[in-house]
Amino acid sequence: MGIFTAKDLKNSFFDFFKSQGHQEIPSASLIPENDPSALFISAGMHSLTPYLLGQLHPLGKRLVNIQKCLRTGDITEVGDAFHHTFFEMLGNWSLGDYDYRQMIPWNFQFLTKNLKISPDNLHITCFAGDNSAPKDTSVASLWQSLGIDPSHVHFLPKKDNWWGPVGQSGPCGPDSEMFVDTKPQDPVIDFVSGCRQGRFVEIWNSVFMSYFKKPDGSFQKVDLPNIDTGMGVERTVATLNGLSDNYLSPIFLPLVKKIENISGRSYQQTENQAAIRVVVDHLRSAVFVVSDGVEPGNKEAGYVLRRLIRRAIVRAKDLGIDSNFIEQFASAVIDNQDNYAGDYPELSQNRQQIIDILAKEEDVFRHTLNRGLRQIDKLIENEELSGLNAFTLYQSYGFPLELIKEEINKRNYQLKPDFDDQFEKAKQGHVKLSRTLSAGKFKSGLADNSEIITKYHTATHLLHSALRQILGDHVSQVGSNITAERLRFDFTHPDKLTDVQIKQVEKLVNSQISAAIPITCENLPLDKAKKQGALAFFSAKYPKMVSVYTVGQDNKIFSAEICTGPHAQNTADLSPLKITKQESAGSGKRRLYAVFG
Repeated sequence: MGIFTAKDLKNSFFDFFKSQGHQEIPSASLIPENDPSALFISAGMHSLTPYLLGQLHPLGKRLVNIQKCLRTGDITEVGDAFHHTFFEMLGNWSLGDYDYRQMIPWNFQFLTKNLKISPDNLHITCFAGDNSAPKDTSVASLWQSLGIDPSHVHFLPKKDNWWGPVGQSGPCGPDSEMFVDTKPQDPVIDFVSGCRQGRFVEIWNSVFMSYFKKPDGSFQKVDLPNIDTGMGVERTVATLNGLSDNYLSPIFLPLVKKIENISGRSYQQTENQAAIRVVVDHLRSAVFVVSDGVEPGNKEAGYVLRRLIRRAIVRAKDLGIDSNFIEQFASAVIDNQDNYAGDYPELSQNRQQIIDILAKEEDVFRHTLNRGLRQIDKLIENEELSGLNAFTLYQSYGFPLELIKEEINKRNYQLKPDFDDQFEKAKQGHVKLSRTLSAGKFKSGLADNSEIITKYHTATHLLHSALRQILGDHVSQVGSNITAERLRFDFTHPDKLTDVQIKQVEKLVNSQISAAIPITCENLPLDKAKKQGALAFFSAKYPKMVSVYTVGQDNKIFSAEICTGPHAQNTADLSPLKITKQESAGSGKRRLYAVFG
């Protein structure tokens, strides 16, 4: 078999599941809509949460997609052969339709027939069982009946083979993970240790959401289970090409060569590999994050973006890149026809904006980088260069420890014996915090479908329409964030709102609330929904069938938006809305905070 590309995998996956009656849906934005519990979409299921909780999808019960994802909990691990921050996740979904008895034969067929992986090289994990659910022997038996060697089926505990729920209660269940043995000629002594050492590579996971966790902590079997699968494109493509280094796959190799060309350093030289991997991974991620409307900043998603860019620039310095280069690299990502250009039109649509934002941040940080070097000089001069201060440099300027030590060595300064311990202690505290932010606590947001969250989400529709009527049709939603205490709404507008404008918006919203207007939902073809005037601003792409939520009836429609929900049934269910704060949300964007009074 020749080179297996990302397009080969995507096309094969979509063709297979479409032939099984699945409808393709587009990737959601990397930025979760109306969910404050996470900064980024980190899995395919995230954007489909309302449907996993029972809401009907306009395209039916069988879905297939590829989802952009970003995970930063292990950002410090990037630099090895297989860790990434941004990645693509293929998935298929059953919303109360089929169960594991249909899914596992499809798993086996796609892996062995379509991807031509030998059954002898497959290893499977199943749930080992505990006091909440029994051992998943039925799933294991089905795998074995299809041709998987019984010794290749491994039972693991809940931490390895159970998914969910996303909140304190909700759909959840056991899963079955599929691994490829990269050294099938060697005896299997310990499967778990082999996974940690990279011998067994997980490429697919099928989650059987056959339970519902109640608020009291007990688990109840459900009548109509959901299925959620996930296949990481980057890891799978590398595995199918027989590569132990993901950065040598057709996905990353063009970007690696771009950095080689810019730096004059070879990836074949071991001392250059970690730096090139970090630069390639972080800047690829940054391109996609900016494309979805985020700008570098000091809070939340903007802070993560800034950190990615700065870490890349620092590691580029290790490669001898001392002048601006990000524009060249960003263009290589955007123009990559084999991987992204066709799948994500938002890249080319936002091309100049992406390049301008990244180039500006690079300019700013190169000055910051020089200030950081001067700070090292100052700390050395005052004999204050402790491990704790070094971590402050790492945190403030994006300097990794090796760069700090390198600069210190250049200055012939002798470090104190506890330097590394102090630095590591401070770093571990920060990593713990970063992982908490990345994973999210799911205490609120649409993940819980609570009554107050539903009401605030409905209020964003009223606020959106009111802003357009008061400020003009140039206003469009670019993000929102909802908790049980307030809503936050981001929109396009160049100027700060005056006190008079804020009062006008409040008055218009509250007039709709007091008028007790019904809110209806209708599933329509996308073209028809847009033709009827439904707003569709938040996501870059929509499926061919969409849900339109309308406030009003006949010729008295106040708001009509394409949205996934959930929503109140009548504006009378809402309390009067009060705008409490406004601020900038980036260039040409404003942000409003509001509460129910």
